[in-house]
Amino acid sequence: MRGRLGRECLYVPSCRLGLYVALRHWCPPGGRVLMSPVNDDVIFFVVLAAGLRPVQAPLCARDGSIDPAAVPDEVWGGLSAVLTTNLYGNPDPAPELRARCDRLGIPLLEDAAHAIGSEVAGRPVGTFGDASVFSLSKHVGAKAGGFLSVADPGLRDALEKARDDLLDPPRLSAELAYALRPYAEATVRGLRLTTAARATMRLLGMQERDEIRMELRPDELKRALTAAPALDDFHSWVRVDMHDYRIGAGRPRLRRVERLLGRLDARLAAHRTGTGKLLASQWALPSPGPVQPLFRVPLLVADRDAAIARLARHRITVGYLYDPPLDAYAGPAFTDPSSSPAQAAWFARHALPVDPLRADDVIRILAGSDRAPGTPGGPGGG
Repeated sequence: MRGRLGRECLYVPSCRLGLYVALRHWCPPGGRVLMSPVNDDVIFFVVLAAGLRPVQAPLCARDGSIDPAAVPDEVWGGLSAVLTTNLYGNPDPAPELRARCDRLGIPLLEDAAHAIGSEVAGRPVGTFGDASVFSLSKHVGAKAGGFLSVADPGLRDALEKARDDLLDPPRLSAELAYALRPYAEATVRGLRLTTAARATMRLLGMQERDEIRMELRPDELKRALTAAPALDDFHSWVRVDMHDYRIGAGRPRLRRVERLLGRLDARLAAHRTGTGKLLASQWALPSPGPVQPLFRVPLLVADRDAAIARLARHRITVGYLYDPPLDAYAGPAFTDPSSSPAQAAWFARHALPVDPLRADDVIRILAGSDRAPGTPGGPGGG
Protein backbone atom coordinates (compact mmCIF):
# COMPACT_ATOMS: atom_id res chain seq x y z
CA MET A 1 0.00 0.00 0.00
CA ARG A 2 2.96 2.30 0.54
CA GLY A 3 3.88 1.66 -3.08
CA ARG A 4 0.35 2.39 -4.30
CA LEU A 5 -0.11 5.60 -2.33
CA GLY A 6 3.45 6.90 -2.06
CA ARG A 7 2.88 7.38 1.66
CA GLU A 8 3.89 5.71 4.89
CA CYS A 9 1.31 3.12 5.94
CA LEU A 10 0.71 1.55 9.34
CA TYR A 11 -1.35 -1.64 9.80
CA VAL A 12 -4.26 -1.35 12.23
CA PRO A 13 -6.74 -4.06 13.25
CA SER A 14 -9.65 -1.97 11.97
CA CYS A 15 -10.35 1.22 10.08
CA ARG A 16 -12.26 2.56 13.09
CA LEU A 17 -9.26 2.16 15.40
CA GLY A 18 -7.01 3.83 12.82
CA LEU A 19 -9.43 6.76 12.63
CA TYR A 20 -9.46 7.10 16.42
CA VAL A 21 -5.65 7.21 16.46
CA ALA A 22 -5.66 9.90 13.76
CA LEU A 23 -8.32 12.03 15.45
CA ARG A 24 -6.50 11.90 18.77
CA HIS A 25 -3.22 12.89 17.13
CA TRP A 26 -4.46 15.75 14.97
CA CYS A 27 -7.44 17.19 16.86
CA PRO A 28 -7.49 18.83 20.30
CA PRO A 29 -10.23 17.59 22.66
CA GLY A 30 -13.32 19.75 22.35
CA GLY A 31 -12.65 20.49 18.69
CA ARG A 32 -15.32 20.45 15.99
CA VAL A 33 -15.06 18.08 13.02
CA LEU A 34 -16.99 18.52 9.76
CA MET A 35 -18.23 15.13 8.55
CA SER A 36 -20.91 13.58 6.38
CA PRO A 37 -24.33 12.89 7.93
CA VAL A 38 -24.70 9.86 5.64
CA ASN A 39 -22.12 7.66 7.27
CA ASP A 40 -21.89 4.63 9.53
CA ASP A 41 -22.95 5.47 13.07
CA VAL A 42 -19.82 3.65 14.33
CA ILE A 43 -17.73 6.45 12.80
CA PHE A 44 -19.93 9.01 14.56
CA PHE A 45 -19.19 7.33 17.89
CA VAL A 46 -15.47 7.19 17.11
CA VAL A 47 -15.51 10.99 16.68
CA LEU A 48 -17.33 11.39 20.00
CA ALA A 49 -14.93 8.97 21.70
CA ALA A 50 -12.02 11.15 20.56
CA GLY A 51 -13.55 14.01 22.55
CA LEU A 52 -14.74 15.90 19.48
CA ARG A 53 -18.00 17.51 18.41
CA PRO A 54 -19.35 16.26 15.05
CA VAL A 55 -20.61 18.94 12.65
CA GLN A 56 -22.77 17.56 9.85
CA ALA A 57 -22.00 18.79 6.35
CA PRO A 58 -24.38 19.55 3.46
CA LEU A 59 -24.25 16.87 0.78
CA CYS A 60 -24.69 16.50 -2.95
CA ALA A 61 -27.83 14.42 -3.50
CA ARG A 62 -26.50 12.66 -6.61
CA ASP A 63 -23.82 10.64 -4.79
CA GLY A 64 -23.75 11.62 -1.10
CA SER A 65 -20.47 13.55 -1.33
CA ILE A 66 -19.73 16.60 0.83
CA ASP A 67 -20.71 19.91 -0.80
CA PRO A 68 -18.07 22.45 0.34
CA ALA A 69 -19.81 25.39 -1.33
CA ALA A 70 -22.91 24.86 0.82
CA VAL A 71 -21.01 25.00 4.13
CA PRO A 72 -21.60 28.44 5.72
CA ASP A 73 -18.57 30.62 6.43
CA GLU A 74 -19.35 30.69 10.13
CA VAL A 75 -19.21 26.89 10.21
CA TRP A 76 -15.82 26.80 8.48
CA GLY A 77 -14.47 29.30 10.98
CA GLY A 78 -15.24 27.10 13.97
CA LEU A 79 -13.73 23.82 12.74
CA SER A 80 -10.73 21.90 14.03
CA ALA A 81 -10.66 19.36 11.18
CA VAL A 82 -12.53 17.98 8.17
CA LEU A 83 -13.25 14.27 7.84
CA THR A 84 -14.21 12.92 4.42
CA THR A 85 -16.29 9.77 3.85
CA ASN A 86 -15.91 8.91 0.13
CA LEU A 87 -19.21 7.11 0.44
CA TYR A 88 -19.32 3.74 -1.37
CA GLY A 89 -16.11 4.81 -3.11
CA ASN A 90 -17.50 8.01 -4.67
CA PRO A 91 -14.75 10.56 -3.93
CA ASP A 92 -15.45 13.62 -1.84
CA PRO A 93 -14.04 16.79 -3.45
CA ALA A 94 -10.65 16.39 -1.78
CA PRO A 95 -8.79 19.13 -3.74
CA GLU A 96 -11.33 21.77 -2.69
CA LEU A 97 -11.41 20.49 0.89
CA ARG A 98 -7.60 20.39 1.01
CA ALA A 99 -7.38 23.99 -0.18
CA ARG A 100 -9.98 25.12 2.36
CA CYS A 101 -8.21 23.30 5.21
CA ASP A 102 -4.88 24.85 4.20
CA ARG A 103 -6.40 28.33 4.34
CA LEU A 104 -7.84 27.60 7.77
CA GLY A 105 -4.73 25.83 9.06
CA ILE A 106 -6.64 22.70 10.06
CA PRO A 107 -6.05 19.02 9.15
CA LEU A 108 -7.89 17.10 6.46
CA LEU A 109 -8.51 13.47 7.41
CA GLU A 110 -9.77 11.00 4.79
CA ASP A 111 -11.93 8.00 5.61
CA ALA A 112 -11.22 5.84 2.57
CA ALA A 113 -12.76 2.61 3.90
CA HIS A 114 -14.92 2.30 0.77
CA ALA A 115 -12.43 3.88 -1.63
CA ILE A 116 -9.25 1.81 -1.77
CA GLY A 117 -9.16 2.04 -5.59
CA SER A 118 -10.90 5.37 -6.22
CA GLU A 119 -9.20 8.45 -7.64
CA VAL A 120 -9.93 12.16 -7.74
CA ALA A 121 -8.09 14.73 -9.87
CA GLY A 122 -5.78 11.96 -11.08
CA ARG A 123 -4.63 10.98 -7.58
CA PRO A 124 -5.69 8.10 -5.32
CA VAL A 125 -8.21 8.90 -2.65
CA GLY A 126 -6.27 9.00 0.60
CA THR A 127 -3.34 11.06 -0.73
CA PHE A 128 -4.81 14.49 -0.03
CA GLY A 129 -5.22 14.41 3.74
CA ASP A 130 -2.75 14.75 6.57
CA ALA A 131 -3.87 11.20 7.29
CA SER A 132 -6.19 8.66 5.75
CA VAL A 133 -7.65 5.37 6.91
CA PHE A 134 -8.48 2.36 4.74
CA SER A 135 -10.34 -0.86 5.38
CA LEU A 136 -9.11 -4.29 4.34
CA SER A 137 -12.60 -5.72 4.93
CA LYS A 138 -14.18 -4.11 1.86
CA HIS A 139 -12.58 -4.50 -1.59
CA VAL A 140 -9.81 -6.73 -0.25
CA GLY A 141 -12.36 -9.02 1.40
CA ALA A 142 -10.13 -9.87 4.37
CA LYS A 143 -12.95 -9.21 6.88
CA ALA A 144 -10.33 -7.78 9.22
CA GLY A 145 -7.73 -5.08 9.40
CA GLY A 146 -7.02 -1.75 7.84
CA PHE A 147 -4.24 0.75 7.65
CA LEU A 148 -3.47 4.34 8.55
CA SER A 149 -1.63 6.32 5.89
CA VAL A 150 0.17 9.57 6.71
CA ALA A 151 1.67 12.38 4.66
CA ASP A 152 4.58 12.90 7.09
CA PRO A 153 6.62 9.69 7.45
CA GLY A 154 8.29 11.14 10.52
CA LEU A 155 5.04 10.59 12.45
CA ARG A 156 5.04 6.82 12.01
CA ASP A 157 6.77 5.97 15.29
CA ALA A 158 4.47 8.17 17.36
CA LEU A 159 1.35 6.81 15.66
CA GLU A 160 2.58 3.23 16.00
CA LYS A 161 3.02 3.75 19.75
CA ALA A 162 -0.44 5.31 20.01
CA ARG A 163 -1.88 2.29 18.18
CA ASP A 164 -0.03 -0.20 20.35
CA ASP A 165 -1.20 1.51 23.54
CA LEU A 166 -4.80 0.85 22.45
CA LEU A 167 -4.40 -2.76 21.32
CA ASP A 168 -5.70 -5.78 23.14
CA PRO A 169 -3.28 -8.73 22.81
CA PRO A 170 -3.97 -11.38 20.15
CA ARG A 171 -6.21 -14.20 21.35
CA LEU A 172 -6.11 -17.76 20.09
CA SER A 173 -9.92 -17.97 20.17
CA ALA A 174 -10.20 -14.85 17.99
CA GLU A 175 -7.68 -16.21 15.50
CA LEU A 176 -9.47 -19.56 15.29
CA ALA A 177 -12.82 -17.88 14.79
CA TYR A 178 -11.31 -15.69 12.07
CA ALA A 179 -9.73 -18.69 10.32
CA LEU A 180 -12.98 -20.66 10.35
CA ARG A 181 -15.32 -17.81 9.41
CA PRO A 182 -14.96 -18.07 5.59
CA TYR A 183 -15.80 -21.80 5.69
CA ALA A 184 -18.79 -21.26 7.98
CA GLU A 185 -20.13 -18.47 5.76
CA ALA A 186 -19.70 -20.60 2.65
CA THR A 187 -21.62 -23.46 4.30
CA VAL A 188 -24.47 -21.15 5.31
CA ARG A 189 -24.71 -19.76 1.76
CA GLY A 190 -24.45 -23.19 0.16
CA LEU A 191 -27.23 -24.65 2.31
CA ARG A 192 -29.35 -21.51 1.94
CA LEU A 193 -29.44 -21.07 5.70
CA THR A 194 -28.91 -17.30 5.78
CA THR A 195 -32.37 -16.52 7.20
CA ALA A 196 -32.06 -19.21 9.87
CA ALA A 197 -28.57 -18.01 10.80
CA ARG A 198 -29.80 -14.45 11.30
CA ALA A 199 -32.74 -15.64 13.39
CA THR A 200 -30.34 -17.64 15.59
CA MET A 201 -28.10 -14.60 16.07
CA ARG A 202 -31.08 -12.51 17.14
CA LEU A 203 -32.20 -15.25 19.57
CA LEU A 204 -28.72 -15.41 21.14
CA GLY A 205 -28.48 -11.63 21.45
CA MET A 206 -25.62 -11.50 18.93
CA GLN A 207 -27.49 -9.25 16.49
CA GLU A 208 -26.88 -5.74 17.78
CA ARG A 209 -28.98 -3.75 15.32
CA ASP A 210 -32.74 -4.08 15.08
CA GLU A 211 -32.83 -1.15 12.64
CA ILE A 212 -30.37 0.39 10.20
CA ARG A 213 -28.95 2.55 12.98
CA MET A 214 -27.88 1.05 16.29
CA GLU A 215 -29.73 2.12 19.44
CA LEU A 216 -28.41 5.53 20.50
CA ARG A 217 -28.93 5.09 24.28
CA PRO A 218 -28.73 8.85 24.95
CA ASP A 219 -28.51 8.71 28.74
CA GLU A 220 -25.55 6.31 28.61
CA LEU A 221 -23.99 8.35 25.82
CA LYS A 222 -24.16 11.55 27.88
CA ARG A 223 -22.33 9.80 30.72
CA ALA A 224 -19.68 8.49 28.32
CA LEU A 225 -19.11 11.99 26.96
CA THR A 226 -18.00 13.20 30.39
CA ALA A 227 -15.00 10.84 30.14
CA ALA A 228 -14.02 11.61 26.53
CA PRO A 229 -11.51 11.30 25.04
CA ALA A 230 -11.62 7.72 26.24
CA LEU A 231 -12.20 4.80 23.89
CA ASP A 232 -13.11 2.34 26.65
CA ASP A 233 -16.19 4.34 27.65
CA PHE A 234 -17.50 4.15 24.06
CA HIS A 235 -16.61 0.49 23.55
CA SER A 236 -20.22 -0.75 23.43
CA TRP A 237 -20.94 1.54 20.46
CA VAL A 238 -17.60 1.37 18.63
CA ARG A 239 -17.38 -2.45 18.72
CA VAL A 240 -20.72 -3.03 16.94
CA ASP A 241 -20.37 -5.35 13.92
CA MET A 242 -16.66 -5.88 14.67
CA HIS A 243 -15.94 -7.02 18.21
CA ASP A 244 -12.25 -7.59 17.49
CA TYR A 245 -11.70 -4.04 16.21
CA ARG A 246 -8.79 -3.45 18.62
CA ILE A 247 -7.31 -6.95 18.95
CA GLY A 248 -3.76 -7.36 17.70
CA ALA A 249 -3.42 -9.56 14.64
CA GLY A 250 -1.92 -13.04 14.78
CA ARG A 251 -0.06 -14.74 11.97
CA PRO A 252 -3.08 -16.50 10.37
CA ARG A 253 -4.86 -13.19 10.00
CA LEU A 254 -1.85 -11.39 8.56
CA ARG A 255 -1.14 -14.21 6.12
CA ARG A 256 -4.70 -14.09 4.81
CA VAL A 257 -4.59 -10.30 4.48
CA GLU A 258 -1.34 -10.55 2.53
CA ARG A 259 -2.75 -13.24 0.24
CA LEU A 260 -5.90 -11.27 -0.52
CA LEU A 261 -3.99 -8.03 -1.08
CA GLY A 262 -2.16 -9.84 -3.84
CA ARG A 263 -5.49 -10.16 -5.67
CA LEU A 264 -6.52 -6.52 -5.20
CA ASP A 265 -5.98 -5.38 -8.79
CA ALA A 266 -8.23 -8.13 -10.13
CA ARG A 267 -10.91 -7.27 -7.56
CA LEU A 268 -10.74 -3.58 -8.44
CA ALA A 269 -11.08 -4.38 -12.15
CA ALA A 270 -14.18 -6.49 -11.45
CA HIS A 271 -15.70 -3.73 -9.29
CA ARG A 272 -15.05 -1.15 -12.01
CA THR A 273 -16.70 -3.32 -14.67
CA GLY A 274 -19.79 -3.89 -12.52
CA THR A 275 -19.94 -0.23 -11.55
CA GLY A 276 -19.97 0.78 -15.21
CA LYS A 277 -22.92 -1.52 -15.91
CA LEU A 278 -24.92 -0.22 -12.95
CA LEU A 279 -24.19 3.43 -13.72
CA ALA A 280 -25.50 2.86 -17.25
CA SER A 281 -28.83 1.60 -15.89
CA GLN A 282 -32.00 3.64 -15.48
CA TRP A 283 -31.56 3.74 -11.68
CA ALA A 284 -28.30 5.71 -11.71
CA LEU A 285 -27.27 9.20 -12.66
CA PRO A 286 -24.48 9.45 -15.24
CA SER A 287 -21.02 9.59 -13.66
CA PRO A 288 -19.43 13.05 -14.04
CA GLY A 289 -15.95 11.52 -14.37
CA PRO A 290 -14.14 8.23 -14.95
CA VAL A 291 -15.85 5.11 -13.66
CA GLN A 292 -14.54 4.26 -10.21
CA PRO A 293 -14.24 0.72 -8.78
CA LEU A 294 -17.01 1.45 -6.28
CA PHE A 295 -17.44 -0.81 -3.26
CA ARG A 296 -21.19 -0.37 -3.57
CA VAL A 297 -23.10 1.48 -6.29
CA PRO A 298 -25.85 3.70 -4.86
CA LEU A 299 -28.72 3.27 -7.27
CA LEU A 300 -31.55 5.74 -6.70
CA VAL A 301 -35.03 4.22 -6.44
CA ALA A 302 -38.36 5.74 -5.49
CA ASP A 303 -39.30 2.83 -3.16
CA ARG A 304 -36.09 1.48 -1.71
CA ASP A 305 -37.65 -0.88 0.83
CA ALA A 306 -39.63 -2.66 -1.89
CA ALA A 307 -36.49 -2.94 -4.01
CA ILE A 308 -34.56 -4.42 -1.07
CA ALA A 309 -37.30 -6.99 -0.48
CA ARG A 310 -37.36 -8.00 -4.15
CA LEU A 311 -33.58 -8.43 -4.25
CA ALA A 312 -33.70 -10.44 -1.00
CA ARG A 313 -36.09 -12.92 -2.61
CA HIS A 314 -33.28 -13.62 -5.07
CA ARG A 315 -30.71 -13.97 -2.24
CA ILE A 316 -29.10 -10.58 -2.86
CA THR A 317 -28.57 -8.74 0.40
CA VAL A 318 -28.43 -4.96 0.50
CA GLY A 319 -26.30 -3.52 3.29
CA TYR A 320 -24.38 -0.36 4.10
CA LEU A 321 -27.52 1.73 4.49
CA TYR A 322 -27.14 4.96 6.47
CA ASP A 323 -30.66 6.19 7.05
CA PRO A 324 -31.64 8.48 8.73
CA PRO A 325 -28.76 10.99 8.48
CA LEU A 326 -26.68 11.34 11.61
CA ASP A 327 -28.12 14.72 12.65
CA ALA A 328 -31.65 13.29 12.56
CA TYR A 329 -30.45 10.12 14.32
CA ALA A 330 -28.47 11.76 17.14
CA GLY A 331 -30.07 15.19 17.49
CA PRO A 332 -28.54 18.50 18.63
CA ALA A 333 -27.51 17.06 22.01
CA PHE A 334 -24.68 15.18 20.28
CA THR A 335 -24.00 16.91 16.96
CA ASP A 336 -24.35 20.20 15.12
CA PRO A 337 -26.97 19.63 12.40
CA SER A 338 -26.35 20.26 8.74
CA SER A 339 -27.16 23.75 7.52
CA SER A 340 -28.88 22.16 4.49
CA PRO A 341 -30.28 18.78 5.56
CA ALA A 342 -32.74 18.11 2.72
CA GLN A 343 -30.24 16.70 0.22
CA ALA A 344 -28.77 14.25 2.73
CA ALA A 345 -32.23 13.15 3.84
CA TRP A 346 -33.28 12.52 0.24
CA PHE A 347 -30.15 10.55 -0.59
CA ALA A 348 -30.31 8.47 2.61
CA ARG A 349 -33.93 7.55 1.90
CA HIS A 350 -33.52 6.65 -1.79
CA ALA A 351 -30.01 5.21 -2.13
CA LEU A 352 -29.93 1.49 -2.86
CA PRO A 353 -26.26 0.45 -2.45
CA VAL A 354 -25.70 -2.74 -4.44
CA ASP A 355 -22.64 -4.88 -4.95
CA PRO A 356 -21.16 -4.22 -8.41
CA LEU A 357 -20.02 -7.85 -8.53
CA ARG A 358 -23.74 -8.74 -8.78
CA ALA A 359 -24.48 -6.07 -11.38
CA ASP A 360 -26.06 -8.34 -14.02
CA ASP A 361 -28.36 -10.00 -11.47
CA VAL A 362 -29.40 -6.69 -9.91
CA ILE A 363 -30.26 -5.12 -13.26
CA ARG A 364 -32.24 -8.18 -14.32
CA ILE A 365 -34.24 -8.30 -11.09
CA LEU A 366 -35.00 -4.59 -10.96
CA ALA A 367 -35.90 -4.52 -14.65
CA GLY A 368 -38.51 -7.21 -13.99
CA SER A 369 -40.20 -5.10 -11.35
CA ASP A 370 -42.01 -1.78 -11.16
CA ARG A 371 -39.20 -0.17 -9.22
CA ALA A 372 -39.16 3.40 -10.50
CA PRO A 373 -35.92 5.37 -10.53
CA GLY A 374 -35.56 8.29 -8.16
CA THR A 375 -34.02 11.63 -9.05
CA PRO A 376 -32.88 14.46 -6.78
CA GLY A 377 -35.59 17.08 -6.69
CA GLY A 378 -38.21 14.51 -7.60
CA PRO A 379 -41.03 13.31 -5.31
CA GLY A 380 -39.85 13.60 -1.74
CA GLY A 381 -36.58 15.13 -2.89
CA GLY A 382 -34.80 18.30 -1.90
